[in-house]
Amino acid sequence: MEILAELFSLSVIFATLRFATPLILGALGGLISERSGVINIGLEGMMLFGAFAAVYGSGITSNPWMGLILGILAGMLLASIHALVSVKFKADQIISATGINIFATGITVFLLQVLFNTAGTSPRVPRLPAWQIMDFFPFRPITYFALILVPLVWIFLYKTPWGLRIRSIGEHPQAADTLGINVNRWRFICVVISGALAGMAGTHLSIGAGSAFVRDMSAGRGFIALAAMIFGKYNPFGALGAALLFGYSEALALRVDLPFIPDELFRAFPYVVTIIVLAGFIGKATPPKAIGKPYNKSGD
Repeated sequence: MEILAELFSLSVIFATLRFATPLILGALGGLISERSGVINIGLEGMMLFGAFAAVYGSGITSNPWMGLILGILAGMLLASIHALVSVKFKADQIISATGINIFATGITVFLLQVLFNTAGTSPRVPRLPAWQIMDFFPFRPITYFALILVPLVWIFLYKTPWGLRIRSIGEHPQAADTLGINVNRWRFICVVISGALAGMAGTHLSIGAGSAFVRDMSAGRGFIALAAMIFGKYNPFGALGAALLFGYSEALALRVDLPFIPDELFRAFPYVVTIIVLAGFIGKATPPKAIGKPYNKSGD
């Protein structure tokens, strides 16, 4: 009974929401991009670069809100490169996004050395404040924003003309084009929005949950967010449920001590859950029909 109470304790539930925050934002960003027909496995790199930019912005201005803005802009910058290469120049979307991830890993290590004279962890900087609601929910503002964003993205995608446009260019871009929708412009915008959300997710890691940048601190969360998006069947609420599942597994790994499981093995629990989910459910998700296919107006 003690172990059961520990598994569902308030501290584990709160930790679940904190750990799920970057996954929710990443999954929503990936969902918007991939609903428009553009694969974005570059979320990992955008998240990492956003985390670094947030720490730098917070450090030089002593204002974490400026760090948040810089983190979002950094994610948008990398997303713009991905959109330019894959949408404008019709390059392979997976190769473009992989390049983004490699670039983000390298440039953050380089900038750590140049700007902070370290190869591992940056100096501590001001972090985003905690907002307590009714003296009970002790979360950073990005967590509240992520939770509010889920229904907003659902309404946007399924109840507005703009959402219908995005879904149509991901399913039948030629048909959307005949209706006067600028397919490539909308795809570019969607990829940049996904970068903004990934940058915010990285900001949560560096100056929300923490107060410094640590080398490779995204630690695969961009890929887990993509898994949450697929597990959630490209639906915002499904992605939320999957992100909470992954967040719960991460919270268990760090907050709960089970004597009969080695600590090192238990810390790998979130990644084991990801593999199990992908192996068991990825075949049941139906991606947009035109995903990964560059659109040429001429039909070439």
